[in-house]
Amino acid sequence: MMTIRFLRRPEVEKTTGLSRSTIYLRMEQGTFPKPIPLGGRLVGWKESDIQQWIEDRIKESEQAA
Repeated sequence: MMTIRFLRRPEVEKTTGLSRSTIYLRMEQGTFPKPIPLGGRLVGWKESDIQQWIEDRIKESEQAA
């Protein structure tokens, strides 16, 4: 069974290099994974979703080159 790890926003910012406002803007545009409610006001992003987003950006940059 695969372990699912959730990242909180500060860790998502650090991992992606994106600012808080850019993350929320891209979520609105549908170009960034949405967080998952964890209870109350707490949300987190699946680490695998963030890693996939990063891999997709790398592939896009390689195709554009």
